[in-house]
Amino acid sequence: MNSTTNNQAEAQRITLIGAFIDLILGLLKIVFGVISHSSALLADGIHSLSDLLTDFLVVAIIKYSHQEPDEDHPWGHARFETIGTVILGCILVAVAGAMAYESVLALLESATAQLPEWPALVIAAISVASKEAIFRYTLAVGQRIKSDLIIANAWHSRTDAFSSIVVFVGVAGAMSGLAWLDAFAAIIVAFIVAKIGWELTWKSIKELVDTALPEEQLKAYTESIMQVEGVISVHSFKSRNMGSQSLLEMHLQVAPHLSASEGHYIGDAAVYRLKGQFEDIGHVIFHIDTYDDEEEENYCKTLPMRTEVSGILWDALDQCHAPHLDISRLTLHYRSDAIEIDLMLLDSELNRSVNTSELEQQLGQHFSHYPWFGGLHIWYGTKAIKL
Repeated sequence: MNSTTNNQAEAQRITLIGAFIDLILGLLKIVFGVISHSSALLADGIHSLSDLLTDFLVVAIIKYSHQEPDEDHPWGHARFETIGTVILGCILVAVAGAMAYESVLALLESATAQLPEWPALVIAAISVASKEAIFRYTLAVGQRIKSDLIIANAWHSRTDAFSSIVVFVGVAGAMSGLAWLDAFAAIIVAFIVAKIGWELTWKSIKELVDTALPEEQLKAYTESIMQVEGVISVHSFKSRNMGSQSLLEMHLQVAPHLSASEGHYIGDAAVYRLKGQFEDIGHVIFHIDTYDDEEEENYCKTLPMRTEVSGILWDALDQCHAPHLDISRLTLHYRSDAIEIDLMLLDSELNRSVNTSELEQQLGQHFSHYPWFGGLHIWYGTKAIKL
């Protein structure tokens, strides 16, 4: 079982435990709210039962968001977890608004409120202890698997603990003659809950619009990449979050004389190092450059392609009376403003009869009329490769 599957199972398990506790506490609060004449406890019980809906929502989102990429979602389904966090954050803000509104009304009507009885205190205390325990457990799981959705649900559980504290303080205050204390404490708690809900929602909204990762995080990634042999620089670094994973896109500059396979291997080595050093790294896209294309925007508009270069070379060989050379390989090294040409000849009797130093000079004079020409070198090889 891989880490993603383990995280999904752990997230679902803690959410279902929370749902079971919400069910038991909700029923207890409603029953004893009626018996003890506590409207606050009764309302808190209805609140706990309503949390079952969000718990089931979280379970469904977790199951869907951890599915493997498919044709419709090639990047995976982690965005659904982000959307779920936005929904839960909005629910927290809405719950805070309702708590504040009801508390203001209760504060204005506290003089006429019916006094509750002591069983309400016991149930409120049990609720506080239970919800605080499930909050801490859920929060620890959410932080361990780096799931904003589970963290949001943890704070949603803590709103129940806060509301139960309000009920406890309110009941105790009312029984001791301070009926207004219930409503006043509830208003303070409502502001705290609203702040938590807004922070979770705003963080997820920034993720949905592909906000870049913090500068210090990108700096750590860059420093790690620069430790890979062959990497000259990192540029055009783009980043974003998707659920609990960081998605990266970057250009890696390597020496222009490296082969395409070596350049790609250096890129693979950079990705391997990143994923080994940082657990949050998800998908990484890299592009291998032999120059800094952020500074050379017109690069591809000024330098010719292979067909044009090879055509000029064949014409030059004709003019140099060397059209029948056994050529093994033509390699072009693109720099930011020039092309260097490597011409590899087969180690044959025909080629050995040619004065390569003189031919290099003649070809160089022919190419010197082109502003993009950066040099030409002739080598001997053994393996024929199709041009």
